[in-house]
Amino acid sequence: MTEEEIISKGKEVVRIESKAVADLVNSIDDNFAKAVQKIYDAKGRIVFTGIGKSGIIARKIVATMNSTGTAAIYMHPTDALHGDLGMVRNDDIVIFISKSGHTEELHQLIPMLKRINVTIIGMLGEVNSKLAKDCDIVLNVSVKEEACPYDLAPTASTTSSLVMGDALAITLLEMRGFTAEDFALLHPGGSLGKRLSLKISEIMIKGKDVPIVIEKASIKDAILEITSKRLGTTCVVDEKGILTGVITDGDLRRLLEKTLDIKNLTAFDLMTKNPKTISKEFLASFAIQQMEKFNITSLIVADKGNKPEGIVHLHDLVKLGLQSR
Repeated sequence: MTEEEIISKGKEVVRIESKAVADLVNSIDDNFAKAVQKIYDAKGRIVFTGIGKSGIIARKIVATMNSTGTAAIYMHPTDALHGDLGMVRNDDIVIFISKSGHTEELHQLIPMLKRINVTIIGMLGEVNSKLAKDCDIVLNVSVKEEACPYDLAPTASTTSSLVMGDALAITLLEMRGFTAEDFALLHPGGSLGKRLSLKISEIMIKGKDVPIVIEKASIKDAILEITSKRLGTTCVVDEKGILTGVITDGDLRRLLEKTLDIKNLTAFDLMTKNPKTISKEFLASFAIQQMEKFNITSLIVADKGNKPEGIVHLHDLVKLGLQSR
């Protein structure tokens, strides 16, 4: 294939699959509403099952459901026929995923699921199939064509099923009033969980490690404080310990470019007044947003009396994976 042909084929695949997703809008109907309501009202779990590529899609939808507040599990149809059906209870809901609607392993599960008296929802590519007739609710995920030229490898059909699963999960998320805080509880690890849950109080530099000098301190003392604490900055406070300014290593460089006569200068003479501060109760992710907004590398954490009680540095936040996306 020439480069032009390769590009053309790639675009054709995207066109076919995007059209399949666009056509799926017509399948969001009263059956979809019934399925969502059934899942929402269910006292048990949502059991997804499918074989081959449909099984892989089922596993992904299960992951999305679990992360958005709907308890779900995956059950392999073959394993179910050899004992794993014991995981299903009558207050669960079983969702079949099948392109053809003729998956033999799913057909074999029907009598046993009917005996348990569970609700069966079909996410099917053939809504007039025998499997569809055995389902209580059918969600139409049929496609007009696969991206595979031989109509062998499931492509558009698996994409369609995946999007339908996302539609279910996100609609349920909205119905449950699932919040970012709820999401954080289910994602404590990784940068996502940290951005949603980690507070400044948990990661700020505090105590003796916070660089602080008084207004009357000499420039030499300010340099020593900045150097010893290795944060590139120091807070400046008045006699009552209230924050009045900040000095950065950039301020020092700019001063020395102008004059080397710093003997009689104090921290008050050099400091930048009214520095940016933040409360320790804010999320750490908000701190990095503020730093990016004001083009600074550190934020002073001040209490209600505007006394410095900590400091957060950009490098520490980046190390935690909190950089904005």
